[in-house]
Amino acid sequence: MNVALRTTLKSTAAVTAGRTVAKAATARFMATVAEEAEGLSDAAAYCIGLEDKHGAHDYHPLPVVLKEGKGTRLFDFLSAYSAVNQGHYHPKIIGALVEQAQKLTLASRAFHNDSLGEYAEFVTSYFGYDRVLPMNTGVEGGETAIKLARRWGYDVKGIP
Repeated sequence: MNVALRTTLKSTAAVTAGRTVAKAATARFMATVAEEAEGLSDAAAYCIGLEDKHGAHDYHPLPVVLKEGKGTRLFDFLSAYSAVNQGHYHPKIIGALVEQAQKLTLASRAFHNDSLGEYAEFVTSYFGYDRVLPMNTGVEGGETAIKLARRWGYDVKGIP
């Protein structure tokens, strides 16, 4: 295994272990990751090392490097947390993706499109909601919550 990566993982585990008791679970996790990384191939260690050196440390991923999913029978319940849960390279999904991309890849919400209304009607009737606001990220959820709270404050509480 890549010595620099092993050293980085062990030092991260040591630093994390020195934090408060509330961080004990994270410290145990990082120590486990450092131990598991011992069996990585040089290629995997290289990829992880580059990401560790040049990437933001906002996630602490498992010591696994994915390259492709073609031909696998894998349900990846972690990829993008929601965007690839159906697995990788399923022929029907790839076909639908290509078919849609040949028509219209992305429509900004600054414009209308021919699918959003039908989708909104289906989702609201299925779940019994009045309206739906589809979003791509959690940031949009937070922004919308703030806008709704401000609107409630203006309309209900009379805040200027």
